[in-house]
Amino acid sequence: MNSKLIAPSLLAADFANLQRDIELINQSDADWFHIDIMDGVFVPNISFGMPVLKAITKHAKKFIDVHLMIVDPDRYIKDFADLGANMLTVHYEACNHLHRSLQSIKQHKMQAGVALNPHTNVELLRDCIQDIDMVCLMSVNPGFGGQHFIERTFEKVKQLRRMIEEENATTKIEIDGGVTDKNAEKLVEIGADVLVAGSYVFKAENPKQTITELKKMINK
Repeated sequence: MNSKLIAPSLLAADFANLQRDIELINQSDADWFHIDIMDGVFVPNISFGMPVLKAITKHAKKFIDVHLMIVDPDRYIKDFADLGANMLTVHYEACNHLHRSLQSIKQHKMQAGVALNPHTNVELLRDCIQDIDMVCLMSVNPGFGGQHFIERTFEKVKQLRRMIEEENATTKIEIDGGVTDKNAEKLVEIGADVLVAGSYVFKAENPKQTITELKKMINK
């Protein structure tokens, strides 16, 4: 059985102590760094830009999972490859030609992810699921950290897992938003592979210990 992965979201880190928080993740049981890039247009918030990502990738020693919440992501695919992204996730809602975007990401030697907003139906990915390395299901409305988990996500995970199996794909399922010890076990039981945890990790008294406990919980 494949090990289930934890990807702490740097959106919830302390921006004034970013290097400290990156080192914390490096030394923890976390598997990936999850990095949200927002443009203030596709979502109502602005987060890291290229220079900050460059600084992060210089210190990060784990897999870099970059989630683009931006309009017209195709413009920047090469830039993110050059900055060291291992997985580049674009939003279904932001891509006019999703298949072309996926091909471009892979041509730049990255794994290709597709994110779906809470209201977007997973069936819309059936035609290209074979080309998607990971689907990121947003379990909160994208744009801000610290929101409550949308319960409907459980049903979407089941639907997506069924579709992946029906299409004989190897696509991973990532859950992003409101992940805590209250829903983590159920999410992996029904088919999730990667859990993004932001506030739950960085606002904990002992983030490293919190990651270890979450990791144990989902890999029983």
